[in-house]
Amino acid sequence: MSDHWIKSGWRTKPRVQMPEYPDAQALGAAEAQLSKYPPLVFAGEARALKARLGEAAAGRAFLLQGGDCAESFAEFNADIIRDTFKVLLQMAIVLTFGAKVPVIKVGRMAGQFAKPRSAPTEVVGGQELPSYRGDIVNGFDFTAEARAPDPSRMLQAYTQAAASLNLLRAFSKGGFADIHRVHNWTLGFASGGNAERYRALSDRIADALEFMTAAGISSETAPAISEVDFYTSHEALLLEYEEALCRIDTTTGLPVAGSGHMLWIGDRTRQPDGAHVEFCSGVQNPIGLKCGPTLNAEDLKRLIARLNPANEAGRLTLIARFGAGKASEHLPRLIRAVQEEGAKVLWVCDPMHGNTIKSASGYKTRPFERVLQEVRDFFAVHKSEGTIPGGVHFEMTGKDVTECTGGLRAVTDEDLSDRYHTACDPRLNASQSLELAFLVSEELSDRRADLKRRAL
Repeated sequence: MSDHWIKSGWRTKPRVQMPEYPDAQALGAAEAQLSKYPPLVFAGEARALKARLGEAAAGRAFLLQGGDCAESFAEFNADIIRDTFKVLLQMAIVLTFGAKVPVIKVGRMAGQFAKPRSAPTEVVGGQELPSYRGDIVNGFDFTAEARAPDPSRMLQAYTQAAASLNLLRAFSKGGFADIHRVHNWTLGFASGGNAERYRALSDRIADALEFMTAAGISSETAPAISEVDFYTSHEALLLEYEEALCRIDTTTGLPVAGSGHMLWIGDRTRQPDGAHVEFCSGVQNPIGLKCGPTLNAEDLKRLIARLNPANEAGRLTLIARFGAGKASEHLPRLIRAVQEEGAKVLWVCDPMHGNTIKSASGYKTRPFERVLQEVRDFFAVHKSEGTIPGGVHFEMTGKDVTECTGGLRAVTDEDLSDRYHTACDPRLNASQSLELAFLVSEELSDRRADLKRRAL
């Protein structure tokens, strides 16, 4: 971090994907109010996550990052938070068994309110209005009033994030996350009609848990198996919100983003001299960087230098998002650019954003097979390059939605209209998310076996 960095320094840089608020006075009042609120997360938590991500970069842990494409004010309730948290726990147990290393659990939750858009406006019925940019910015209804950027929404987002974090902390430490309880949920999934492929792995996990119990390892004797560490993340898109919640860590004297444990920079906002990179360069939180097909090696090197000049393990996560069949074209050159710099990074696969299509029925969707193919491509490239595939990043929900086609429950194009609830991007439902965890677990098991063979 530069000694000259200040949290408002981003305001002097080119900004993209951010709203222009029509009422400067109202914006100033909202920022002033927000700056008085306590931070949502604490510096020690962010440092702990950074250390664990450093372990993942070295192959001694694995990152599971998942959650909503954009959190909603209207759909905010405890059941949605619980169900998404529950599915992430199920996925984590399956991945832990495959990888034989700890799985770091990070939710796209309690802060994922803003979304970048492909165009600043949209036209419906001959009327042009500002694009919907997430509930923290404006409303989804296609009216001039709803689509006007409203800074008071930042205060509502803070309140919802605080309540979400309170519930997540209770779930993670209050017994809900007990490993035996979580696996019983997974057994129910694996006993379904077409789940034979996953039943054997599920039974092996059950056998391992029974052995642990027989050996005297239980929730009473080892509380760690009934609790989990759970972290939150979001795209640092709305910088007025991020700046207002930035604080100085009293332990280190360094700035920390108080809005979430981990922030990431999107593929549309990763300009090396832009506002988003400027802000993220100065906070001590772990930072993610989305890497799409248009990112070239020289820009990646510049971004690494800006975001992790001390080459600190766990500080920088590179989130690859290319599309099925494209990783072999783009990922190797980025891996080699990192190696040329000797940079310590964690490589993660986002197989969602490069695989969005418009279905024949007119719905935006993501075919499950394309999502899975990109994950497999990601592992194959890292095997070829001799580098470490350190995690996965999914847009998913615990709800039984029909937004992505395919998977064990065989959601079809015709099914999309049944429960298509997303306001932005299509999400994997609970069944598809868990199925994907089983399939990624197979990749992790194969990787472990390959490493053992090489060691012999």
